[in-house]
Amino acid sequence: MEADLVARLEEKERQLERYAADLRETFKAERARSAQLRASYMATVRALANAVEARDAYTGHHAERVAAYGLELARTAALDIADDPQTEFGFLLHDVGKVAVPDAILFKPAPLTDEERVLMERHPVIGWEILRDIDFLGDAKLVVRHHHERWDGRGYPDSLAGDDIPPAARVFAVADTLDALTTDRPYRPAGSFADARAIIRAGAGRQFCPTSVAALETVSDERLEELRTGIS
Repeated sequence: MEADLVARLEEKERQLERYAADLRETFKAERARSAQLRASYMATVRALANAVEARDAYTGHHAERVAAYGLELARTAALDIADDPQTEFGFLLHDVGKVAVPDAILFKPAPLTDEERVLMERHPVIGWEILRDIDFLGDAKLVVRHHHERWDGRGYPDSLAGDDIPPAARVFAVADTLDALTTDRPYRPAGSFADARAIIRAGAGRQFCPTSVAALETVSDERLEELRTGIS
């Protein structure tokens, strides 16, 4: 009787070991599939972002530079969004709505007229509508819609203010302005990181989230140049 009990216990232990081994193999297979799926999502996002940027020689790699700057700022500020793939997706796709903006407006070297500015300012909503039914993008669509909101509520399209602006969109606004000020444009040459920092610092609490501006202050010019060089 005692031998039978020991045999049953040993068999139960072997079953548990087999069950644990099966669980480990299942977990590894699921993890591999998840990694493949994430890689596929990223490839799709990058292809779409590159298609948008292919229209404009002046802003080539703009989305990738903004993503690099923005993720660096989010990590520096210890924000949870730094590790969320949706943040990078949103940064890369922020200007997808510009596919609906006429070239004559998009590449105009002179100031826009009031009517042209209205058309230009529709691109965040158009981008959000383009991506609206793509389930895997999730919160990335919030960056696309709200990347031109201002901390003081005077941005567009929804006049959000302060903490009502999604965190990734707040970080994006600083990263986007940093890249815009430090790259050549049809209407002006590139400025220095120092000049860009001064302009962004002056906009803290009005145009920009103070926390995001503070994060920029702690990232060295050397690190910013490293990120920029890595993209180009």
